[in-house]
Amino acid sequence: MKSFNAKTEDYINNQKWFVVDASGQRLGRIATHVANILRGKNLPTFTPNADAGGFVVVINSDKVEMTGAKWTTKKYYRHSRFFGSLKEKSAEQMKQDDSAFIVQEAVRGMLPTNKLSKSLINKLKVYTGAEHPHAAQRPEAYVIKSK
Repeated sequence: MKSFNAKTEDYINNQKWFVVDASGQRLGRIATHVANILRGKNLPTFTPNADAGGFVVVINSDKVEMTGAKWTTKKYYRHSRFFGSLKEKSAEQMKQDDSAFIVQEAVRGMLPTNKLSKSLINKLKVYTGAEHPHAAQRPEAYVIKSK
């Protein structure tokens, strides 16, 4: 009996689209579910070295929740590699500027750091409101159960 080893070419034509509503959900819980869908861990033919997952559209990213005092204590850093150019913003400031960035960075942190990570994060689409332009792909609703 041979073991099954899937390739990326086997999955390209039948990748599904999912819609995740982030309103009232915790950021970490959303990120783990979305990262698993992007990698294809929800499929029985999961292969770690193949891009087997589907596309994910996250809506209402401005209504995501964090526990504790993370809105004020969690910091997002950026640096231009010049001396003294380190910039930081709290999660609350980042939510006002670009709430989609918060969800995207949380999912990026859950993905493995390898050659596939760039193609996986490109399959994530995050929007602040309830509207998205991907209705033509007929995405399925993905419900995240919270405790």
